[in-house]
Amino acid sequence: MSDGLNPFEFRTVPAIQLEWSGAKRLGEVVGARFAARKALLVTDGGLVKAGIIAPIVASLEASGFAVTLFDEVVADPPEHVLLACVAKAKAAGVDIVIGLGGGSSLDVAKLAAVLLVSEQPLADLYGIGKVQGSRLPLIQVPTTAGTGSEVTNITILTTGETTKMGVVSPQLYADFVLLDGELTVGLPAVHTAATGIDAMVHAIEAYTSRHKKNPVSDALAREALRLLSANLIAACKDGTNRKAREAMLLGAMLAGQAFANSPVAAVHALAYPLGGHYHVPHGLSNALMLGPVLRFNAKAAAPLYAELADVIAGPGAGGAEARADVFVATMQKLMDESGAPRRLRDVGVTDNTLAMLASDAMKQTRLLVNNPVEVTEADALALYREAF
Repeated sequence: MSDGLNPFEFRTVPAIQLEWSGAKRLGEVVGARFAARKALLVTDGGLVKAGIIAPIVASLEASGFAVTLFDEVVADPPEHVLLACVAKAKAAGVDIVIGLGGGSSLDVAKLAAVLLVSEQPLADLYGIGKVQGSRLPLIQVPTTAGTGSEVTNITILTTGETTKMGVVSPQLYADFVLLDGELTVGLPAVHTAATGIDAMVHAIEAYTSRHKKNPVSDALAREALRLLSANLIAACKDGTNRKAREAMLLGAMLAGQAFANSPVAAVHALAYPLGGHYHVPHGLSNALMLGPVLRFNAKAAAPLYAELADVIAGPGAGGAEARADVFVATMQKLMDESGAPRRLRDVGVTDNTLAMLASDAMKQTRLLVNNPVEVTEADALALYREAF
């Protein structure tokens, strides 16, 4: 009957500002937008040691903010870190939350903003759409060009020894995001590579997502991939390259907007157990699994991969399958040139645990349903073996 578009909804953060050195005047920027003045600043000890946080706190205090600093965030944050953050913030009576750091700090800030006003226990929040009520005003300032967490409605926490769970809810979209490329200048080349590839994974998986793929996410994913693929190597080779750093940060943010609305799939499902069991950083675990999953999905996703080949390799001749091969080969070349570790064995994974990892990956049903091809446990094991 109808040849119209499939119905879809697109949501994102209402205000995003890109400004080099903007974090140094964060007090002024935030003070002009929000009336609240008792700020919780959520970050990690590494950024404090690097001297990045002190001028930001000074800027906030100069604009009349009382700042409660929580700097105990770690990679793949466990629940107790979030709960300690909430307890410290409650004691200080904060009325606005600022997340500043990598994806883990931004994730903790999101849920802290909710739990500071919510009566719901944390355990009731896991899953999709479980958060009730409101939250405190929330500002996000990323220091890596990777997760896109500043513009997503998702928080991932480590819930046991090796398991991760997600909270997905519209309340987790921030009120305001500041993109300051200067904050990413000190990121070492290997982290620049891994987080940049992570952002590319977000764009690719959003573009090929089985259920919620939509024209807005598609446009954002293509532009994200264009920016990221053109600037990844430059940012890895020269961390002070302002043009490359800003392009990577913008690309990661666009990819975050895309996958917040058209969810990620098998690369992430297979990456999570690597974080849980081996503490491989999230971006790197995605980078390690991308090649095998791209090849696995290529037959079903060939027409879409062909479209993405035009984005990262320029237009070319050949049918969908030939162009899909160009896309996979170009991604492989980018990853090899980036300097990121390329095999599971390079990051301490042992071959006798691959079956356990495959079994664990099967628990990521929220993600696996989005993959263009069904993934069985045997498939997952074969993909880990290929990555090994």
